[in-house]
Amino acid sequence: MKIAQPHRWDLTPKEAMALQSRLAEELVLHDAPGARNPITRVAGVDVGFEDGGATTRAAVAVLGFPSLELETAAIARLPTRFPYVPGLLSFREAPAVLAAMKQLRVKPDLLLCDGQGIAHPRRFGIASHLGLLLDLPSIGVAKTRLTGIHAEAPSERGGWTPLYDGKEIIGAVLRSRQGVKPLYISPGHRISLESALAWVMACLTRYRLPETTRWAHRLASDKSGKFA
Repeated sequence: MKIAQPHRWDLTPKEAMALQSRLAEELVLHDAPGARNPITRVAGVDVGFEDGGATTRAAVAVLGFPSLELETAAIARLPTRFPYVPGLLSFREAPAVLAAMKQLRVKPDLLLCDGQGIAHPRRFGIASHLGLLLDLPSIGVAKTRLTGIHAEAPSERGGWTPLYDGKEIIGAVLRSRQGVKPLYISPGHRISLESALAWVMACLTRYRLPETTRWAHRLASDKSGKFA
């Protein structure tokens, strides 16, 4: 999979924040015309760390849709160059994710990321960053809230409530399974909130997390060497 040369990654946190604010203006937050239809491949992205955090290990899992069966996957390891700074996750993790994406023989139609989309202080979480660089529809599927306020999500599977920053809706708090903590869903790029919710639900089985995230996490965290 070919990827255009992105911006520099060797930035200070202050420079990274300024870049996020500038790139956020380029996001498309509706179902963009020209997206491939029907969607037949959905990809999950997750990142783990090795060597006490010195090595970033990124995994991309591409699943067929609607089967949700693994079709192909890629793993990349790079030295960790950026410190852990809340709100700047993509500058620590995205270089390795892009290296893994380059290994794919096929381009997915939709990207689900373990992290935030626009539910972010500068409206530019890792799902937005990757979606913009890869020119792919992308969704943030986060396990915890980074910013915003919300009411309690309905208890039934598929119930959701808006995530607000002031009067602006920046995402949704989704109950993916009854009796479990909700997920924080937000558009990344080239997709609406309504479609983001629909696609996350379509990628769920009987677990809290969508199959895309479950496969990517398994690959990113595996220590057996089977997927190395």
